[in-house]
Amino acid sequence: MAYQLTDEQLMIQSMVREFARKEILPTAAERDKSKEFPADNLKKMAELGLLGMMIPVQYGGEGADTISYVLALSEIAYACAATAVVMSVHNSIVCESIVRYGTEEQKKKYLKKLASGKWIGAFALTEPHAGSDPVSQSTTAEPDGDHYVINGSKRFITTGKNSGLVIVTAKTDPSKAHKGISAFLVEKGTPGLIVDREEDKMGLRASDTTDLIFDNCRVPAQNRLGEEGDGFKIAMTALDGGRIGIAAQSLGVARAAFDASVRYAKQREQFGQKISKFQGLRWMIADMATQIEAARQLMLSAAAMKDSGRRYTMQASMAKLFASEMVNRITAKAVQIHGGYGFTTDYPVERYYRDARVFTIYEGTSEIQRVVISNNIFKDKRKP
Repeated sequence: MAYQLTDEQLMIQSMVREFARKEILPTAAERDKSKEFPADNLKKMAELGLLGMMIPVQYGGEGADTISYVLALSEIAYACAATAVVMSVHNSIVCESIVRYGTEEQKKKYLKKLASGKWIGAFALTEPHAGSDPVSQSTTAEPDGDHYVINGSKRFITTGKNSGLVIVTAKTDPSKAHKGISAFLVEKGTPGLIVDREEDKMGLRASDTTDLIFDNCRVPAQNRLGEEGDGFKIAMTALDGGRIGIAAQSLGVARAAFDASVRYAKQREQFGQKISKFQGLRWMIADMATQIEAARQLMLSAAAMKDSGRRYTMQASMAKLFASEMVNRITAKAVQIHGGYGFTTDYPVERYYRDARVFTIYEGTSEIQRVVISNNIFKDKRKP
């Protein structure tokens, strides 16, 4: 059964759609070429409340539900996927983690700055030799009086260069495996936090992705997020929400590619008629529309479960898996429909195709999503 959106959710979707297509979409192609960080986009988004959507009102946020958030994120992704990934990590992972696990002092200190866009958040979990297996990370945090000293390196950090606050995971007790990992709030400018190489990426090029080096980086003990040993739990909980965000990003890019394909098919003539008249192409469009709607329902279902307080880990992985695989199929078909023009930068579908490719990789590869889903299935089934 299709999820019925409320009037408020529809209003938020409509408002963000109008804003994104007027303010963000016109410069997306140029940013893709220049790799310019979308700071002005983010400033305008902060003024609309889009950088603190799920932060409670008392901390400067909007107090919105997850469904409203993913609808908004999808509209930003339709206009510019690079801007959307910054919004997603900032909201889904950084802000939500502080709301859920932060002390009252941490919430008061950081959430208003994040909601206002004064600071953009980043999340540092992945390392050069620890991607899908975060337990094998080697970054350490050793207590030293009323501080922790962090040493190690992190890789593929979204907004690593342009963030104001980074949640970093590090081992506080290597003997305890995943229960020996803790999380810390590290402000940009802290001595020993070094922004290293910036990746030259296939897509999402206006979003910086960097290495972060921690070289005897001293962080106050009061900046530990949660208790010692909570880092893995915090990261996995954050990724559950983040994966619904990836589904929303995937949906936005897929819809943009779909709309571009429909427009092109109505205009392009071959063999004396519009190509939209050919059955082969019409069936491609029908399949694309069906897959997009299926992904949308999976995304909304996972978001609704999150909002109702139910366990949604498996549903988040299903939404992320299906939507991220879907957008890769849709953008490939969009390029095909455009023919030779789809292979050029004169049309936006080649950018959509490049932007979509990473969705099956970051915040847990498709293979990891299948592990999560199957683990939940077999764990929840009663033994015969």
